Amino acid sequence: MPLDYLIVGAGPAGLQLAALLEADGKRDYLVLEGAAGPGAFFTRYPRHRTLISINKPHTGSDDPELNLRLDWNSLLSDDPDLLFGKYTERYFPAADDYVRYLHDFARGLRIKYDSRVTRISKNDELFTAETDAGTFSARCVIVATGVSRTHRPDIPGFELAEGYDEMSVDPRDFLDQRVLIIGKGNSAFETADNLMETTTVIHVAGPSSVHLAWRTHYVGHLRAVNNNFLDSYQLKSANAVLDGTVRRIERDGDGFRVTFSFSRANEVVKELYYDRVLACTGFRFDPSMFDGSARPEMIIKDRFPAQTEAWESVNVPGLFFAGTISQVRDFKKSTSGFIHGFRYAVRALHKILERTYAEVPWPAGKLDATPEAVTDAIIARVNRSSALWQQFGFLADVVTVAATDARYHDEVPVAWFAQHGLATGDHEYRHAFTVTLEYGPEHDKVDPFDVTVTRVAQDVPGQAHAAAYLHPVVRYFRDGTHEATHHLAENLENQWDRPDVHVAPLRSFVTRSLS
Repeated sequence: MPLDYLIVGAGPAGLQLAALLEADGKRDYLVLEGAAGPGAFFTRYPRHRTLISINKPHTGSDDPELNLRLDWNSLLSDDPDLLFGKYTERYFPAADDYVRYLHDFARGLRIKYDSRVTRISKNDELFTAETDAGTFSARCVIVATGVSRTHRPDIPGFELAEGYDEMSVDPRDFLDQRVLIIGKGNSAFETADNLMETTTVIHVAGPSSVHLAWRTHYVGHLRAVNNNFLDSYQLKSANAVLDGTVRRIERDGDGFRVTFSFSRANEVVKELYYDRVLACTGFRFDPSMFDGSARPEMIIKDRFPAQTEAWESVNVPGLFFAGTISQVRDFKKSTSGFIHGFRYAVRALHKILERTYAEVPWPAGKLDATPEAVTDAIIARVNRSSALWQQFGFLADVVTVAATDARYHDEVPVAWFAQHGLATGDHEYRHAFTVTLEYGPEHDKVDPFDVTVTRVAQDVPGQAHAAAYLHPVVRYFRDGTHEATHHLAENLENQWDRPDVHVAPLRSFVTRSLS
């Protein structure tokens, strides 16, 4: 008999989905993993063995939901012993500690290790996966393999560069050498920081500007923990960031001649010389396991599979994606590319799969169909939800209001709700409210450390729509059409519960909408 769900990959996303299916206990599933244990990616990456996903077990709160706002590593579980803070107190933890955590999380889940998938095909409505350990079939396949192949830009001579996956991480191997690092992400600057003490010169190069995560609020941009190199560059300490394009890499004696076109200098072309060239150009999804009957369409320079609002392949029905490869839905905007984001996306995917294949309605709590009940439910959630906090602007709580009752649905993908709605046979609603946490418009244009930049006063309802900082946004839909929007005033402590500032204005908005 074919399985209901076949999950490819026992990394964090595959384990998260397996844990949800195991707890549900209603579906046949199996996880196929090519390595001998879970979390194989983290046994090698990051190369310098320190994660940049924060871990803060000491929060001053005993609310497990609220604490997940400051825990970027734990997977979702009802077991308090499966919180990553139990494994280490380091704010930026060691990768080896995370591997240990994933091994414990995987216990009791249906995983077949040493089963590398070599071919996935589809015949009618059934998928077949061929592996080193046998062949398996399923109605639905969820690929959670992450971005396992290094991205190689189309640069003549790029094969001469040492890849992030293979280069030495011992600074003494670069003693008194001139080094070029291609790439401007965290792996590039992590590498540069590691080599600053032993090299003579380091240049970090790439065509785009350096984007700082503390300004853009996108955690995949350069993090402060990796930006010591910028300090050495700005203070003229033998290092530099080059803005432009690497045109060509060629051997020159024992070193390399690199032709570079500068963006900030009227495209001036220069030849620069280095002892080593390192490539830190990121990763991409590996689609080689799919044959022609199940090969997904690729986007973003062929780095990721194209996906619908349900994380389903746009051209292969029944093929879904989970984990960091699901980031195409909020690419460089929210957090689907990272554990603290996609753990919630996987939970939403589980609900979508149940609705799609078993006609199970989206879980919902019932409320009185009154402005007071709706307002109280929204206020309670925005003050403790970790999902809305981590997947800002991407996941929404949805309140649907019919004539006799209202229902509160947690953590619905905004785009999925817009496409499908949440009506069921016993709950045909006319009114709906979406509840998100969002930054203000052009928030990434504001330098948060520039005290001369005027900000709106917090806790002032009339200015809430202009707030740059994260704050709740409630949108009202009537018969599926967006009619009005209400912003709750921002608050330094992220507490949106002041009766006169937050609660009363929201209740008035809900009352006007329902009337």
